[in-house]
Order: sequence, then structure tokens, then C-alpha cells
Amino acid sequence: MLRFSGFELDSERAELRRPDGEAVKLRPKTLEILRLLAGNSGRVLSKQQLMEAAWPNVHVGEDSLFQCIREIRTALGDDKRQVVRVISGRGYLFQAEVTGAQVTEAGVTEVAAPAAPEIAPVSRPEVAAPDTTAALATNSESTKRFADFSRHRIAFASIAGLAILCTAVAVWMLRPGLIFARGPTSIAVMPIADASNDPIVAQMAADVSGRLTDGLAKIENIRVLAPETGAPKADFVVKGELQKSEQAWTIRTRMTNTATGEVTWTASYQVNPADTDLQMQQSRLAAGVGHALALRINELLNGDTRSAAKNKVVIEQATAHINQTSPERFQAAQAMLEKALAEEPDNVDIQVALAALLMRGVQMVWLTSPERETAESKAEAMLQQTLRTRPNYIPAHEAYCRFLNATNQFRASLVACAKALSLDPWNGIALYHVGLAQIQTGRFEDALATFKQADRFDTPQVSRWTWMIGAGWANMLMGRAEDAVPWLQKSIAITAASGRTHMLLAAAYQQLGKTEEARSAMEKGRELRPGSTVLNVPTPKKNSSPVYIEAAERIMQLMAAAGLPEG
Repeated sequence: MLRFSGFELDSERAELRRPDGEAVKLRPKTLEILRLLAGNSGRVLSKQQLMEAAWPNVHVGEDSLFQCIREIRTALGDDKRQVVRVISGRGYLFQAEVTGAQVTEAGVTEVAAPAAPEIAPVSRPEVAAPDTTAALATNSESTKRFADFSRHRIAFASIAGLAILCTAVAVWMLRPGLIFARGPTSIAVMPIADASNDPIVAQMAADVSGRLTDGLAKIENIRVLAPETGAPKADFVVKGELQKSEQAWTIRTRMTNTATGEVTWTASYQVNPADTDLQMQQSRLAAGVGHALALRINELLNGDTRSAAKNKVVIEQATAHINQTSPERFQAAQAMLEKALAEEPDNVDIQVALAALLMRGVQMVWLTSPERETAESKAEAMLQQTLRTRPNYIPAHEAYCRFLNATNQFRASLVACAKALSLDPWNGIALYHVGLAQIQTGRFEDALATFKQADRFDTPQVSRWTWMIGAGWANMLMGRAEDAVPWLQKSIAITAASGRTHMLLAAAYQQLGKTEEARSAMEKGRELRPGSTVLNVPTPKKNSSPVYIEAAERIMQLMAAAGLPEG
């Protein structure tokens, strides 16, 4: 039992009680975060510590933690954020006197005293040395002199050898042209500026700055520096301005090369305040520029700018066709990319774009069985070659993540998707495929949380319909048709050409007893995917969890009842 500010947190009953004894309704994860914070009162816990303790072995975004913090503050009446404080660049501090039982688990210590004690370092137990005095006393003087001389000679030789080795390594590492001679590329993110002198805009700018910095700090092959006096000079500096109008929040950002003064990247992003809540607005503003910045950084570190410029138009045209998601557009995009690749067979960007397109065709079932096998083999060969050439290239990892999902290699896909997210934490496409792999492995709640995370980031916007159908699908697999319908309807409103979305909507209507709506949605789905039956609509079952297979069969029964032919 933990007690603070008149509240009681009962871990055994998983309950928070107000000073008047009334229980406060909180979600299990919110209670867990509160337990961790209160159990470490007076001690700063990083976001990573909290997320790893509350969601062990599960990929979640920071917005899941932010939501828990927001619920805790509401429950405690902490409107001024004096109890749960944000310590900039470090994490969260629970600023209240806490008493209760001491418990230790998940790598975070829950303390009983008013202030958390420092965790003492673990030291090795001392081992008693054997008593060698008598033996030494019997040694001859010449033996001792020889032993002393030998020890000194060995020590001198060791020190000299180490010095020579260090000098050699330093000379080798400092050779011109070696990237790691001076460590990873460093980036300083300056606070987002506010020219309006409006305290609301100023607070919004500070929150967006924090989210942007936190996201960039997750990128594994760069180093983010705090914009403080005396800090090392960064290779690049990111600056931005935030403005608010009646119609939108607008953020404009740019990155400058400090050595040359050249502006190497600019981006702007807008969010309509009427469409989302404040937390969502902050998340989307940071993600909107953060995603574009992560891609630009990755391009500077890994891309062939000359090749990219040469083929940019072809790839953009092909991608525009891909995003229309129709068989005719698919064939047009494939023809464009294969022609470009024939002219430049070693071009990495074209290989990645073609591999991604081929896997879209596989996933949308636009290929015959022999065509599917050929497409899979061709895509795998191109992607593996690309990853050997550029092991940290985001488009290659993103495409490989999609390939592994489409070929039912779900656990390997989670690894590939995680690699893409380690280079671009706001990558909605990678998050979507994480969610798909979680679905196939029977982790429906985790998948829904992942799809919602992608929706909070909303980057790239062109893929928005995919995580919306994902959220609808996850809800349907859990039997939540009423929750699934809005997601599926929004997905269709963005991209109406996906027959699978209409069929899922038909199943949802059927479960809700809306048979007319169900048959209408199924007719539209069959129109978009002629020849669809109960036999060919389900995804392949290879490597799928029995939990997923059972839930998917229930959806197929609903689709059959809505008018999908049996065979």
C-alpha cells in the first residue's frame, strides 16, 4: 500500500482511492505507471524505464505513456503538474511524500521512505587472500629480487605494448575519410520558436520541441545534443517556428549544416485544431516534421544523391500509382519501374520501389500463384542485395519488413520493422506492418495499440487508410464490431478501392444485425475483387497463431452470411 497526498494506491486490489475513500477508475497500465512513479518518489524515471517496465517485450509508442500520465494527473487533480513533473530531457518526477511497503520488480525500485534512496552499486564480495607470510619468509633474498625484477619487467612491457596499440588505433581511426573517426553525426534541436508571445502557443511549441527531440534521440546512428552553452558543436542544427491561426497549427522547420551554413532540409506541416485533441495535435506536429527529417538524415548518411535525383520523378510517379491501390494502377507502376531498372540495374532506390510494389501486388492478391512465387523470389533477392549495400537505409528496411509480412515470416518481420523504426521512429508504414505481425501472432490488443500509434503520428498521410483498416480488423478479431465500423468507414473514405475493407465492413454490419448494410458493403467488395470467395479471401495460415486462425474463421462466417460465396 502506497500513501501520498491523502490518496491510497492498493497494489493488491489494483485500486486508487481518494482521501474520502472513493475508488478512482483507472486503466491497468495507468495504475502500473502510477505505482512506478509513486514507488520512486523524488527520483527521476526516464520514459524508456517506464515503458520497458509497464510494457515489457511489447512495442508501444510514447503516446501510450503520455495518455497514462494525463489520466494520472486528472485522477490526482494535478492540473498544474506539480505532483507528476516533467524534467526536461530526463523523464518524470513524482513530487509528493510517499509512504508504504517496499517492493522491487521489473528493474524499478518501489520505496517505502518519503524519499527514494539511491540504489547502491552491486559490488563483488571480497575474497580472503591466503596467508603467504610464512612461505615468503622462507624464500631466499635472491628469489625475491628475481621475482620483483620479473614483475617490474612484465608491467613495463604491458604498459609499453598498450601505449603502442592505442597509438596505432588512434592513427588508424583518424585517417581522412573514416566516418567513425569522429563518432556519429550529431544534431542539435533548438527550441521551437513562437513569434506571437501567446503563452498557449509558447507551451505548445515547448511540447512539440520535446516530442521532436525525444523522437530524434531514438535514432540509433545519430547523436542528439542539447542546445546548451558549452555543449559540443553539432554537425547540424534544427530550428523551427510554430504559428496558430483559426484554421490550423503550422510548424516550419529547417536543418543547417554548421560547417558550411547551407540549409540542407526544410519542411512545414499543418494540423487542424478542430480535428483532434491537444495531445494528438502535438504528436502530429512533431511527427509531421520528424518523419521528413529522419528520412532526410538517413538519405544524407546512406543515399546516393545523384542517383536519387535522376530517378526521383520515375519513383514518385510509380508510387502515386501504387497508392491508388487498383490492379490497373499496379500494372502501370510495375511497367515504369521495370523499365527504369533495365536502364540502371544497380540502382538501389528503384530496386526498393519495385520490391515494395511487388509485395503490394502479393498482399492485394492481384497476382496468380506462379506470378506470386516469381514476385516473392525477385523481391527477396533485390532487398537482400540492397541491405548488403546499405545496411542502414530506411526504404530498404521498410520494404523488407513488408516483404517478410507478406510471406508470413512474422517474427522476422517484427525484427525488420523494429530496425526501420530505430532509424525513423515516426514511420507509420513500419508501425502498420508491426501491427499486422502482431495480429497474425494473436496479439490483437497490441496490434490495435500499434495501429492507433500510427494514426497518432499520421506519417506518411498517404498510408493513413492502411492503419485505419488495421484498427478495424483488430477490433473485428476481438469481436468488437461497433468499434470496428468507424475505423473501416474512415479507411474507405480515404481509399475506396480496397475490396477487403468493404468485406470487413460487411462482416461488422452482419455482426451488428444490419443485414441490408452488410449485403451492400459485400456487393461493393466483390465488385472491387471479382471472383472472391470464402476460400480465397482469407490470408494464408502459414505461421499464424491458432488464436488468430480461430478469430479469422469467425469473420469469414460473417462474410459468408453477408453474401460472400462459399466457393
